[in-house]
Amino acid sequence: MSSKKRINRDRAKKKNRPQVENEAVANYLEDLLIPAMAAQKTFYRQLNLRDRILTLPLMMASVLSLLWRDVAGVTELTRLLKREGFLWCQPQEISL
Repeated sequence: MSSKKRINRDRAKKKNRPQVENEAVANYLEDLLIPAMAAQKTFYRQLNLRDRILTLPLMMASVLSLLWRDVAGVTELTRLLKREGFLWCQPQEISL
């Protein structure tokens, strides 16, 4: 008698992920967050904190893209940023 291992499909990893940004959601997030990020950048400059490549707007866009587009991990997120950019960030190359 052969015994096959049953696969519980409820726990299987979903393969369909939203890869295309929804323009309406992207515009809404941009309108909502850009003023707050500009205020934070001004506050950082008042504290004499230096600018970095991974600025607050880039980090917020990456976290939101990570959640919204269900990106598999940080390595894939850096590839996505290098290839096409996300939300309000232009494509750019960063290292891990």
